[in-house]
Amino acid sequence: MPETNGDSASGEDLVVLIVADDPLARTGLAVLMQGQPGIGQVVRMSSDELPPVGPGTVPLDVILWDAGWETSGGGSSWLERMGQWNELSVPIVVLVSDSSQAAEAWAAGARGILSRQTRPSQLSAAVSAVVQGVIVLDPGLAAMLVPSVPPSARATSEDLTARETEVLQLIAEGLANKAIAQRLGVTDHTVKFHVNAILGKLQAQSRTEAVVRASQRGLIIL
Repeated sequence: MPETNGDSASGEDLVVLIVADDPLARTGLAVLMQGQPGIGQVVRMSSDELPPVGPGTVPLDVILWDAGWETSGGGSSWLERMGQWNELSVPIVVLVSDSSQAAEAWAAGARGILSRQTRPSQLSAAVSAVVQGVIVLDPGLAAMLVPSVPPSARATSEDLTARETEVLQLIAEGLANKAIAQRLGVTDHTVKFHVNAILGKLQAQSRTEAVVRASQRGLIIL
């Protein structure tokens, strides 16, 4: 059964879901988060306890996911589950133990990637930041996850059409393709076409990487 800390969140407090298979890590993260300002309700679960993603899923503001000590290739189950929950457009912050986990989490769409050794104050700040649409990366991992692009290859605002810029801004806000299509009044296929064009022009391998690169160049506002 899921474990809960604290009262229901107020209008300004965040509802945080902590996912960790290690009971000690799960409890420790819950205690750390509950003591931070701006954190309201803290729900704790192991990955096996996660309910199916659907309309009945408990309302959440952010997910803090501890990847544990699994190495690349042994953590496929947590990646699959994370990918399913990422479809809800709830920002996910992943705590990783090595660079291979960071790369996997990045490819799966995590909006925050931090070391498991991150200090409580930094962890709380990261959780609050991703809710506001900011992408948070551990400094030691950022260069690996988002390699620099030569000036000659950088996209400019002229490279992206007005519609592509609009789609990219909505991606930065955490919207999935279906939600973007509904917002713009177009088909899912049209949105997918724009996303593919954006990735190509920004030379990005993922939606998250495209958002980071566009933000760095001032093409969108986070």
